[in-house]
Amino acid sequence: MPHPVQTCRWHTYPTPGELSQAATQNILRSAQQAIDRNGRFSIVLAGGNSPRQVYQLLRTSNADWLHWHVYFGDERCLPPQDTERNSRMANEAWLDHVAIPRSQIHLIPSELGPQQATEAYTKTLETVGEFDMVLLGLGEDGHTASLFPGHDWGIEQSAPPVLAVFDSPKPPPDRVSLSATRLSQAHEVVFLVTGMGKKQAITEWRSGKAIPASAIAPASGVDVYLEALLLDPPG
Repeated sequence: MPHPVQTCRWHTYPTPGELSQAATQNILRSAQQAIDRNGRFSIVLAGGNSPRQVYQLLRTSNADWLHWHVYFGDERCLPPQDTERNSRMANEAWLDHVAIPRSQIHLIPSELGPQQATEAYTKTLETVGEFDMVLLGLGEDGHTASLFPGHDWGIEQSAPPVLAVFDSPKPPPDRVSLSATRLSQAHEVVFLVTGMGKKQAITEWRSGKAIPASAIAPASGVDVYLEALLLDPPG
């Protein structure tokens, strides 16, 4: 299967704080545009550390929360209140403190195990068209969501929207992830990348290596928000 052709726009910021501020303003602007256009805003959330500050900034922002619909790009198969759950981080940093109706926050029920949770979330997404925005992070090995090197990324057009992930190279081994094809079905995709440990992955990505992050290929391209120190200076 040919690797998807991805168009990237790289946005660099001197500090993680400035990156988070810019990303937050972009999310709020995109949300209002989507609500003005369609009466709703659908966003897919990333886990990990990079988006935490963005979520904290959203918590104190003014937005038309009643029209937001929240989904998750991946989840770890752990009990609902486990501190390593992506949903718990997002809830504590942001979602528990704003007026998004709980019925519009669609958690991945990963406590059921990878296979059953995958089936359940596939049903959740059956009536969901193109996402307005997808937020993603980047791992040191180039992974995004729970799409890891050496595993199935779901890049075929016929790929299922949700994948059961076993034997993840990062704990916990069992996870659930939206496929690369489903994550690419979005009006806007934004990667948030902070931390020097990501430098090699960024170098490989920019050089054209087929890493999981490069498999997210919406027609509109992707925007990568990253710390300036992750880019090598011009030679």
